[in-house]
This record gives sequence, C-alpha cells and structure tokens, in this order.
Amino acid sequence: MKKSILLIGIALLSLGGLSAQEYVMFGVKGGVNSSTFSGDGFGDFDNPNSRTSFNLGLLAEIPVSDKFSIQPEVLYSGQGYDIASRNDANDVEYQLDYINVPVLAKFYLVDGLSLEAGPQVGFLVNSEIDSNPSQDSGDVPLNEDQFNKVDLSLGLGASYKFRGGFFVNARYNYGLSDVYDDSYSSLFKNSDVKHSVLQGGIGFMF
Repeated sequence: MKKSILLIGIALLSLGGLSAQEYVMFGVKGGVNSSTFSGDGFGDFDNPNSRTSFNLGLLAEIPVSDKFSIQPEVLYSGQGYDIASRNDANDVEYQLDYINVPVLAKFYLVDGLSLEAGPQVGFLVNSEIDSNPSQDSGDVPLNEDQFNKVDLSLGLGASYKFRGGFFVNARYNYGLSDVYDDSYSSLFKNSDVKHSVLQGGIGFMF
C-alpha cells in the first residue's frame, strides 16, 4: 500500500506539471468496481461471483482537436472476485489490487458526451483472501509469485462532462493477459484466466 501511495504521488506531480500548460486539463476521479474472472483452465471461472470494490486516482485530458483528446490516468483499482457470498456477514473476497495506467482516446460525439477506448497496463500491488473486508482482520496473503505482476487490458467506455468540470463515466476493462503465471505451477499450464472489470464513477476536471 505504501508503494501504491508513492506511485500515485509521483503521478500527481507529473500530471500537475502537465496541467501548467493551459490546454491540458487535470482531474481526480473515483468510483465503484464490479470485478470478476473470465476464462477457463485452472478451476471453473465461467461464472464466479463479482467482487465489489473501488477505483481512485488522477487523470489528465490533452485536447488534440475540438472532438478528440488523449486521456492518461493513474488509478488504484480493487479487482478479483467473491469466493463466497454470505447473507449475515461480509463476503469472502479473492482480492487482487492494481495500480492501473490507462491511456485512452476520447471522441466527443456532442458537447460534453464522449466515447473512450484504449490500452491499460496494471501493476499488481496486493494479493490476498479476505474473509472480513470491512475490518482489518481476516486477511490471508497470497504468494505473489503465482501471478503475473503486469496485467494488460483494453478499456471501453463513455463519459459526460458538465459545465464547471464535474463528470460521470462508465467503463468496461477487458483483460488481455493471463492473471496467473504458468511457470509457477503445472496447475496453471492450461489456464486462461483474465480480469473482467466494470467501473462507474464521478470526477472533477480543473
């Protein structure tokens, strides 16, 4: 977590330098993740329960023309899935958290409304099973060597920016790379397990 805070801090300074240029807008955003695994091989990941978590970070919008912008972001993103859902207690969560860096092409259809798409690279910063997500107990660390530390995905979404800088957005991140490192164990040799993350959130551009 300390490394994650440091990375976000460095990103804040970097994007803040960009915002000094008048044509670049700088912003903050946060929202909700609904994440799961897709694929097959190791276990059955056809329909695992979704984990509800959060995303939080920084962004910059760099206009190229009146209708087209480039939008890099740096986000902390809680991903994974629910191992078990419990009615009278917290779900048991399989937690894989990342620092994600999407770089999106942003196309404005009309004033304020845009579609966005682009690649995303993620860096694994936390891996554990948590039987009590709302408290600081119940954490069982997972061996990070079993996971690929870098995750690639494709983001597709839309956003609407109101006058004054407030905006709302929704995005789907489709995993392109395997979650598990198949060199760690023979169990992963035939696995094809990828992240599938639906995000929704709000933010503000300065």
